[in-house]
Amino acid sequence: MNPDRIKIFTGTANSALAEEMCEQLGLELGGMRLKRFSDGEINLQILENVRGADCFVVQPTCTPVDSHLMEVLCIMDALKRSSAERITAVLPYYGYGRQDRKDKPRVPISAKLVASLLETAGAHRVMALDLHAAQIQGFFNVPVDHLFFRPVMIDHFKPQSMSDLTVVSPDAGGVERARSIAKRLNGRLAIIDKRREEANVAEVMNVVGDVEGQNCLIVDDLIDTAGTLVKGAEALLEHGAASVTACATHAVFSGPAVQRIRESKLKEVVVSSSIPLSEEAKQSGKIRVLSVAPLLARAVQSIHEETSVSMLFA
Repeated sequence: MNPDRIKIFTGTANSALAEEMCEQLGLELGGMRLKRFSDGEINLQILENVRGADCFVVQPTCTPVDSHLMEVLCIMDALKRSSAERITAVLPYYGYGRQDRKDKPRVPISAKLVASLLETAGAHRVMALDLHAAQIQGFFNVPVDHLFFRPVMIDHFKPQSMSDLTVVSPDAGGVERARSIAKRLNGRLAIIDKRREEANVAEVMNVVGDVEGQNCLIVDDLIDTAGTLVKGAEALLEHGAASVTACATHAVFSGPAVQRIRESKLKEVVVSSSIPLSEEAKQSGKIRVLSVAPLLARAVQSIHEETSVSMLFA
């Protein structure tokens, strides 16, 4: 790949992931100075020529979400004003993705607002990993490549040949994801029926499906406070499950999440490298990270070379 024609930049959210992607592609990370004024405002400068270049900005908009989102917007604005030929926002985690519709009066559709901000800042294209809701792709007026953690996860679990496997969806909305994974891993399917009273609070009501004596694998797109996950694991064990493992794309891990996982009866929690883990999470002993850098790097190469990325959607 010609380093003068393709440039990869990153903010402060997950520079390790961007560096790993560059290693996969044989590129150097784009030169940039990013500092802050004393009041917290972002002060950045692109330190190399990007005129006519195909630029990729890699940044999950994870905690602190607003700060990392502003970094992406400022970087893209700088690239646009420096005459970059094309700018692709690579968002391994799409912040505000959970606010994708009006489910009560007088609330914003923040996922659409973020999409509009990204386009205004200069994004010609967006690459995302496991959006919370697939319809977010329709909030953009530019092409969106929606990748999935599923192939990486299946490559991890398939060699283990888990016997008596049941893949569990933590809610009705995730059934399609769980069914696809169960089919690939030759496992059964079960669903946890829950009633959410308010944000970040969930009460498990029932388990739909026979999990007695089964090794259960709960699959979800993200783990936030881990309240839903831990209660789901408890419900499965109460219904006779032999063991419970969890797998999610985005390790948001806010509030008491890591402590809850550590103190739970979960065997293991497998997550992607879309969001960097805190030191507490790294030392928990129950959390395993699978890198998505090779997946994202292949997608970047395909976009740059104008070849199909459909094989990455498996």
